[in-house]
Amino acid sequence: MSVCTFFGHRDCPAAVRPKLRAVLAELIEQYGVEQFYVGRQGAFDAMVRSVLRELAEEYPGISYAVVLERLPGPRDEAVRDFSDTIFPGGLETAPPRFAISRRNEWMLRRADFVATYVTRPWGGAAQFAEKARRQGKTVRNLAQKCPAGDDA
Repeated sequence: MSVCTFFGHRDCPAAVRPKLRAVLAELIEQYGVEQFYVGRQGAFDAMVRSVLRELAEEYPGISYAVVLERLPGPRDEAVRDFSDTIFPGGLETAPPRFAISRRNEWMLRRADFVATYVTRPWGGAAQFAEKARRQGKTVRNLAQKCPAGDDA
């Protein structure tokens, strides 16, 4: 089973949504991606989660999970739906400062494909996109104009 994960800046314009949907449909149809892991920090992750919900209805063979970086607290549960989330074992001991990075490492270890929204060369999204490239993962950057092929 092929796996895709996501790394993107917190600020992501809604105009990226059609491109995201097209890339994910391509990964499902042409590359057999069946499992998707996404975080929960910012506009890009929220957009990915929303598109994956839609695609799960259209492609019943796929599944996705929002990978939590920490256990939800009482305030979180009052506001959010956690029915499509997982919390990887071992993250409960991660110091808060490193929780997101450790969660991202967990997702990257499992991924064959990585979809990103990276517009600047600094920050966590850029760091993990580069790490994915160095590890030989297929990386698609939705911030680029031309989505054809690897590193598009």
